[in-house]
Amino acid sequence: MKLLYLSSFIFLLLVSTKASADAIDNVANLIKQGNAKEIAKLFAPNVDITLMEDENTYPREKAATILEDFFAKNKPQSIKLLHKVNSSSSITLGVYILTTTDKKEYRIAFTLKNINGSMSIVEFRIEDEKVK
Repeated sequence: MKLLYLSSFIFLLLVSTKASADAIDNVANLIKQGNAKEIAKLFAPNVDITLMEDENTYPREKAATILEDFFAKNKPQSIKLLHKVNSSSSITLGVYILTTTDKKEYRIAFTLKNINGSMSIVEFRIEDEKVK
């Protein structure tokens, strides 16, 4: 019986970690596509947005507009993983380098948090990439 509980616990742990990794990868793919509308669907009701030096907390709709404006001016060409933390089933983090069509590079970091059973973006940062 103890073996059954242990194997069930391990299975649940693996499933929740896999779901977190899938959420990070999903956001990364949406960033690569420049798909602000789909990213916005993953925003929490209020999200901390940092765009270069401007940092504030915005409602989902305003955050979506900010992201749409960024992608309209900076068309994504490629994205490279720098760091991924998914050791917790309730909060995960992804950090990527986005290269645009005009060869600018930005560091994009986002935090996903489990809110009412689904992973939502609670923080989204876009900064100039300083390390080349």
